[in-house]
Amino acid sequence: MLSIVKQSRWLLAVLIASFASLALGHGMSEAEKQIIIEGGNLRYIWIGATHMLSGYDHLAFVFGIIFFLTKFRNIVKYITTFTVGHSITLIFATFNAIQINYFLIDAVIALSVCYIAFHNLDGFKKYLNIKAPNMLVMIFSLGLVHGLGLSTRLQQLPLNPDQLLMNIISFNIGIELGQISALAAMLLLIAAFRKSHHFPIFSKISNYLLIFAGAFLFLMQMHGYVHTAHADEFVTTSAAISQDSKEIQQSNWKDTISITIPAREDKEYKLQLANSALLNYEWQTEKGKLFFDFHGEPQADTTGSFKTFEKGTKSYANGSLTTTFTGTHGWYWKNNNAFPVVITLKVSGEYQRLDIEPSQDLKLKPTHDTID
Repeated sequence: MLSIVKQSRWLLAVLIASFASLALGHGMSEAEKQIIIEGGNLRYIWIGATHMLSGYDHLAFVFGIIFFLTKFRNIVKYITTFTVGHSITLIFATFNAIQINYFLIDAVIALSVCYIAFHNLDGFKKYLNIKAPNMLVMIFSLGLVHGLGLSTRLQQLPLNPDQLLMNIISFNIGIELGQISALAAMLLLIAAFRKSHHFPIFSKISNYLLIFAGAFLFLMQMHGYVHTAHADEFVTTSAAISQDSKEIQQSNWKDTISITIPAREDKEYKLQLANSALLNYEWQTEKGKLFFDFHGEPQADTTGSFKTFEKGTKSYANGSLTTTFTGTHGWYWKNNNAFPVVITLKVSGEYQRLDIEPSQDLKLKPTHDTID
């Protein structure tokens, strides 16, 4: 009994260590982003594999699937069902630029971890007194959800429009290679515990830990979703805009700029502002949502650093900013849609335009397309 307690403590330590990096989960380093930008199908495969190996929620779900499977044929059947499910939505959603708030979809994925563990504990019969849904059908359905999560993250990176489908397929191949690698390690781990007569206790503790982990992830993702869903409420260094200020903006805009962003491309628009200057702004798309990063870059800075004031995926945003440093301030937009998007930007305040005409190509800066 002491042995199984020690083993369970070790498993719990692994889970806690995984959650310690929660803020980095699904994230990609700057080097990985640059690899994606440069393209190349072999590089997409590599990024897909490393991304899957860092996707703790997907791996926890796979761990739950195989927990009680002992025959190789059944392992292949269930894992293939999950693979087909997430491959369908990964390819279809990315190719058609279907976007869902990534905090929300990751919250659902977290619940899928709870579901698979609850099923393993025979919870439907013990606690709900009902027959459990067909496992293959549920794994396929939840696989579709996992694919949306992978697609949503992939779409936050610049993709090559000329080889979009092959890039997506290559990324998906990498996902499967990463999944197979993780699966092999999981099977060895479970096989080692399965030989012990304490395995029933170990399995119960492990699946309760999966439920705990899924619930914890769900709460964390919903916390992030609430903040992104109410991003309009953010306040910069100045106070929130009063109704009178809004009315002044609507009737006294200093400049109105039209910016067209082609499908799958990105653009940036900047203004020069001195320290403590006031900027009022409003931008809206003709149709479709854009990923955006409203940020500023200090004058004479040579490190490439910038301060983000607000970012998200929207079709409309407005607000007021009182600057805290002299430098350029403006927006980076990424159009993940399969069609061009026209932005109407209205600004007023104490700024200087940087002699960029709407008809000209604006400076591209994909490094602002960050993933939390």
